Amino acid sequence: MSDFAHITRRKFLATAGASAAVAVLLKGCVGNPPSATPEATTAPVPGPVAAGDTPETPTIKLGYIPIVESAAMIIAQEKGLFAKYGMTGVELSKQANWASARDNVTIGSGGGGIDGGQWQMPMPHLISEGIITNGQKVPMYVLAQLNTQGNGIAISGLHAGKGLGKDISSAADYIKGFQANQGRKFKAAHTFPNVNQDFWIRYWFAAGGIDPDTDIDLLAVPPAETVQGMRNGTMDAFSTGDPWPYRIVADNIGFMATLTHEIWPFHPEEYLAIRADWVDANPKATKALLKAIMEAQQWIDNPANRAEVVKICSGRNYFNIAPEILTPPYEGKYTMGDGKAAFDDFNAGPLYWKDPKGSVSYPYKSHDTWFLTESMRWGFHKDQLTDFDTVQRLVDAVNREDLWREAATEAGLTADIPANTSRGIETFFDGIKFDPANPEAYLKSLTIKRV
Repeated sequence: MSDFAHITRRKFLATAGASAAVAVLLKGCVGNPPSATPEATTAPVPGPVAAGDTPETPTIKLGYIPIVESAAMIIAQEKGLFAKYGMTGVELSKQANWASARDNVTIGSGGGGIDGGQWQMPMPHLISEGIITNGQKVPMYVLAQLNTQGNGIAISGLHAGKGLGKDISSAADYIKGFQANQGRKFKAAHTFPNVNQDFWIRYWFAAGGIDPDTDIDLLAVPPAETVQGMRNGTMDAFSTGDPWPYRIVADNIGFMATLTHEIWPFHPEEYLAIRADWVDANPKATKALLKAIMEAQQWIDNPANRAEVVKICSGRNYFNIAPEILTPPYEGKYTMGDGKAAFDDFNAGPLYWKDPKGSVSYPYKSHDTWFLTESMRWGFHKDQLTDFDTVQRLVDAVNREDLWREAATEAGLTADIPANTSRGIETFFDGIKFDPANPEAYLKSLTIKRV
């Protein structure tokens, strides 16, 4: 196994002078300061809560990043769904970036931070083990998946016509030869190390025969710096999420090589996770939160409601962007650029409750296993993630799909409860298969890896 520096705390700084629109559009982005009073589009509509189901506390502070993955929490708040289930004191706290969210959940709401919220994976597992919190273990529970898809690989316009699409094997020599021809390596970026966005672009490069650790420079870079780099030709690729694919092409910054929907159809994306101490002290309140989010997810996935989702989420207190920027991804419409066919398929965009493979909201343990197996693939946290027994222990400790099932049952959603904690064998665009019952076979099937 190659030597890797352990990832510790990384602070991402906002670039002064970047436009507010740029600042809120990217994974790990720098958001706008939350207003004291949210712009409610509808008044809360409290519903009857059975006496035995009354939450132990009506208050919780949930962090979110202003991107499409947070929509279910925002809709649950704005449509009064949290209040409906007795959670009348939910506070949504806009986080500056993923590092801030990590730091804030470490100190908890009692210390001025947050109790949980929206996370890239496997951040809850890494925080639980103290791997990205300087050794301070803060046990967390994964409670629901917030959405699937909604991401892609953006490429600077400098590389138009060079064959950078879903399969980049034909462009491998071009990318590897960048050092000799341009005096620098091909440079790619994501906004936080060792999580979703890092994994998507690493998988894409490796599937094309390019080692992301040796053949290119792969960096964690502040969003505004990445955007400027793509404009001036010093940044070549970026692992990004909605609604930035729309802006990349519309603003003539570059083009989309591929959507993550093409790399892994209906892949897991971001999750709701809360500190374990809060959940353990408030199991009824936890299930009330889950019921509200489940209802919000169902509402969002009704195409007739997407226009209102756009109106709410694009508002000043949330994403603070023009509604027309959010509309295309919520309609499943993606202009790719560089001569690629556009997408016009509702199922190609972000989904929240169900997709053609089954449940979106349910937190499959098999997906947790993939994220941690992929961490092992790249040598991340190699002193802590040493074997598959450790992976299984961590999945079982952090993933609380049992609470999701209980909440769904109480909400009368038994028909939507998966029969198994595994979604089964997953197949990627390059033909590689991941069998969660045999993750070691997946690792052995990969050509480019650190183990």
